[in-house]
Parts: sequence; C-alpha cells; structure tokens
Amino acid sequence: MSMTVDMELKKAFTELQQKMLETTQKVKLADLQIESLKRSRQRADLTTLEIKVLPENTMTYESLGRMFIRTPIPTVLENLSTRSAACAEQIKSLENNKAFLEKSMKESENNLREMVQQRKEKQEK
Repeated sequence: MSMTVDMELKKAFTELQQKMLETTQKVKLADLQIESLKRSRQRADLTTLEIKVLPENTMTYESLGRMFIRTPIPTVLENLSTRSAACAEQIKSLENNKAFLEKSMKESENNLREMVQQRKEKQEK
C-alpha cells in the first residue's frame, strides 16, 4: 500500500512542479508585457504633453509604417489618448491574469500539502 501512496505523491509532486514551471513562465511573460505597455503608455503621455505646448498651426506628422503622414494636432492628441487608454486597459487585464495565475499556483500547493498531511495521518494510525 505504501508503494501506491508513494507513487500517488510522486505523481502529484511532478504535476505540481510542471504546473509551477508553466505558471512561473506565464507570470514572467505577463511582467514583461506589463513593463512594455507601461513604457508605451508613458511615451504616449510624454508626447501628448510636448504636443499640447505647440501652437495650433504647427505641422505635425504621425508615423504609418515606414512613412509619415501630415496630421492635425487635435487628431494626433486623440490618437495618443486612445493609445494610452488601450495600454492602460491591457495592463489591467494582464495584472488580473497574473493574479489569477498566482492564486491558482497557491491553491495547487495547498492541495498538495493537504494530501501529504493526510498521508502522514494515515501512516501514523
């Protein structure tokens, strides 16, 4: 009987280890994406501040692929605002996903601890 118990625990440990590796990689990827989006958002906000200072009749250009298109200042400001809002929304979504992954990992650890505790109690009896 102890051999099957050991095999079950070993299987549970390997599954947990695999899940923790996958979850850790996903959390690191989410962190990288969040940092990248924060930089993009900050760049858009700083550009907005710089453009607001310019006179209304100043010529502005927005990049479109490898070329630049002449764009009025209000349109540029609107596009920057949209870009900043989209980054903020994606950051929030990634942070929620990251929290869910961490919670899932903790639950798996707790389940494994409970299983080990139950096995110890059975062996003591």
